[in-house]
Amino acid sequence: GYVVHLLGPDGSLSSSSTINLPIGKNNVLKQKLLEVVSTDEWTINNLHDQEKQPRPPEVIVNEAHKLVGTTRSYNIVNYNCEHFATELRYSNAESEQVEEAVKVTLGMTGLSITVGVVIVAFLLWKTQRSSRN
Repeated sequence: GYVVHLLGPDGSLSSSSTINLPIGKNNVLKQKLLEVVSTDEWTINNLHDQEKQPRPPEVIVNEAHKLVGTTRSYNIVNYNCEHFATELRYSNAESEQVEEAVKVTLGMTGLSITVGVVIVAFLLWKTQRSSRN
């Protein structure tokens, strides 16, 4: 009934929905799950179990207990609560939320560049056409 988790930069539960890029040192806490989630819905997310070998549960629990009461550097992009959880489970800190956000951002950037190139090409075409008339 307990969870070990990394707090966000303001001492609250960390959240990937934060718009700014919080950076700071935060406590690793062990709390009752229901104190952490309150009335929010929650699920167990062992997302990478199909492609990665999770560490044995006793290793995860022992490592998590060793971290309780410590502080960790927190950066929503480089090391957030999801990185913390995947590092404990798979020995590799990853955040699919961050990876997806990067893909979306790069996709939007690519779209912006494409639209910009099309606009410039159109303007050049229009300028050349006008100069012929």
